[in-house]
Amino acid sequence: MQPFDQPVIALREKILELHDMAETQGLDFKEELQLLEERLHRLELDIYGNMKAWNRVQLARHPERPTTLDYIESICEDFIELHGDRHGYDDAAIVGGIGTLNGRPVTIIGHQRGKDTKENIRRNFGMPHPEGYRKALRLMQQAEKFNRPIITFIDTKGAYPGRAAEERGQSEAIAKNLFEMAGMTVPIISIVIGEGGSGGALGIGVCDQLLMLENSTYSVISPEGAAALLWKDASLAEKAAESMKITAPDLLRLGIADAIIPEVVGGAHLDVSLQADKLKTVLVQKLESLVHLTKEELIEQRTEKYHQIGT
Repeated sequence: MQPFDQPVIALREKILELHDMAETQGLDFKEELQLLEERLHRLELDIYGNMKAWNRVQLARHPERPTTLDYIESICEDFIELHGDRHGYDDAAIVGGIGTLNGRPVTIIGHQRGKDTKENIRRNFGMPHPEGYRKALRLMQQAEKFNRPIITFIDTKGAYPGRAAEERGQSEAIAKNLFEMAGMTVPIISIVIGEGGSGGALGIGVCDQLLMLENSTYSVISPEGAAALLWKDASLAEKAAESMKITAPDLLRLGIADAIIPEVVGGAHLDVSLQADKLKTVLVQKLESLVHLTKEELIEQRTEKYHQIGT
């Protein structure tokens, strides 16, 4: 299946090709380039201005979409990654550590996908094992002890559903995180940067503010899974995506997401640096609104937030 924005991709490639020819052969394509760039602008407005839910799912899954470590590198003045769950394991599908954001020490935790096949295998395609959630909880408890705000980046299809993970207590690990995060006395901000899938996402997603990138998704099940359950046909995933209300605009309207972070036209992968700047601006603003609250106010506000969902 071709990407829905294939015409835009093809036109961008044509423009780059003309730029290269102009530089290498000394030819003048100024007028042609101007016409093509005007056409590209109109095409981008037409395609990206009228996206359906399935189009956003495709962008959320884009293989070049920025990962947790990409954003950490761009928004933090410094960062030290911490490893291990203190029970003998370290899960590469979840990364975490201590960084400085706008001069403020913070604990950052997030799902981490790979950039190629080898890294994806090492990181289990961003699907955490129970030790990943235990590592996350250890870092959150450390953050609470030293009064550091917590920032989590959500980007997973879901927690790993394999037998070994279940034997090591996958459900218990996620459930404990939900319980502990609900009562944390430091600010927690979660940002959905790609896919937010089921309990695998929620295991680091109980928060005071839930932010979503414009083309991210957050759902209890994948569109393919929902289509297979509802209509016994996974090929109806596009129909399921529309009915499930899993996009950022849908979830903001439903009161689940608290804010949408605008994306670079065409998706975050097209300009990681600019996208990180957009994310940092909103993140710092939201963090400043939380750090002055007392512990009691934080817990009360967080509790009320979740009580209101679905009413």
